[in-house]
Amino acid sequence: MNTNTLTRALPAIIVLAVFISACTGDAKEAESLTNIPHTPVAEIIELDTTIHQDYVASIHAYKNVEIRSRLKGFLDKIYVDEGSEVAQGQPLFRLNDTEYRAELARAEAVLENAVADRKTKALEVGRTKLLVDKNIVSPTDLEVAEAQLSAADSRIKEAKSQLQHAKTQLAYTTIRAPFSGRIDRIPLKEGSLLDEGTLLTSISDLSKVYAYFEISEQEYLAIVANEGVRTADPSMPVQLTLANGMVYPHEGKAEFAENEFEETTGTISLRALFPNPDGLIKHAASGKVSVPMQHGQNLVVHQKSVFEIQDRTYVYKVGEDSTVTMVPFKAGLRVGHYYLVEDGLNAHDKIVFEGVQNLRDGMKVAPQIAPSSDRHSIATAAN
Repeated sequence: MNTNTLTRALPAIIVLAVFISACTGDAKEAESLTNIPHTPVAEIIELDTTIHQDYVASIHAYKNVEIRSRLKGFLDKIYVDEGSEVAQGQPLFRLNDTEYRAELARAEAVLENAVADRKTKALEVGRTKLLVDKNIVSPTDLEVAEAQLSAADSRIKEAKSQLQHAKTQLAYTTIRAPFSGRIDRIPLKEGSLLDEGTLLTSISDLSKVYAYFEISEQEYLAIVANEGVRTADPSMPVQLTLANGMVYPHEGKAEFAENEFEETTGTISLRALFPNPDGLIKHAASGKVSVPMQHGQNLVVHQKSVFEIQDRTYVYKVGEDSTVTMVPFKAGLRVGHYYLVEDGLNAHDKIVFEGVQNLRDGMKVAPQIAPSSDRHSIATAAN
């Protein structure tokens, strides 16, 4: 090829090279845009949150007492069956009362003799006084008669006391319900020999129940100090979860049951009173009490957005230029699938909603708004 021909072809070669370079750049740019990940993004929102702290609870009847014999004797009659409902004052058991009726009759006779003896002593005082007035006997004889009359009065008081004791013992032979409730198991049968203090059964008033649980000193101070970060409102209703996981349909009220901390555990006992109109809960049952911890307005972040490095929690914050930045924050209590934000993030900050394991600090992303169903689930779980 001669020089003239090369000179004429040079402009075409330059144009072709520029075209090829432009196409290569567009291809690289298109490839770069294709590699930017499409990432769901959500704003951090502020909600009025209420969470519940669960405590293991032991459940007791509103009233529960053991029915025991106060006397020795044979069990003559059982008026009730195991598990039956009884009313206050209703007879439950009867002991053989033959000996106690005999003791009552003897006490009545002793009292009658004491009253008769007192009348005799009173007549003797009157007679002696007349003789003293006539100077027939000395005043000393009158003093002796009056002392005997005083002793007779004392014997009457003693006889009345013995009579009352005999009546009380006889009354104890019929054992009555101290309050309305439900009878427990009856271990003995009619004809059994009883001693003083023998357990006959127990009775429970199950119209209401107490659920006892313990909190730590720190939790106690949070309740009474009404701290802004974590406080409990004792006037709010508490929930009870039964041993089978069922949430009890009736709400209760919590109150302090003790005035001092347990030295070994550093805890203090509380109790919650629950209505039990259907008698579903029995004495000595178990469950969990959920105490509401009121937080007011708080920021929440979904657990999908959170990752941990060396015991610190992070999220990826999305900047105006769609670049993600790894930002640490202080995570508070867990509410369902969400964390309360105590520090490090602000309302309306845009963060990566999920897929954080595929990102790195400083990386560009193609933000996409997280589905509305996910944003709705935040409000549902946190309230």
